[in-house]
Amino acid sequence: MDANEITSFFDQMPEFDNHEEARSWLKGQFHDKCLFRGSDTIDGKQVYFYHLVKNPELYQHYMESFASPRPEEHEITNMQTFESYNTLVITEDGEISIES
Repeated sequence: MDANEITSFFDQMPEFDNHEEARSWLKGQFHDKCLFRGSDTIDGKQVYFYHLVKNPELYQHYMESFASPRPEEHEITNMQTFESYNTLVITEDGEISIES
């Protein structure tokens, strides 16, 4: 799924009342390609970060590099790594934004 397809898809999605509804819908659409990565409070609002994986093989290699104790394996040598996923941000009230 390229950036235009993702944008088009999200333009057509329903509105959600909270994070749980949005997460459930995304998991139903993308299954194991929608991965929870963490949460934070921004401007007093709880937000949740997910990776929408576009290239599972490259993404897996990227994530495994962080488990290595050798810093040289963490080095990013090209932009393809970052193109293997998009970051989705879901607010506590169900708003979703896409970051590349």
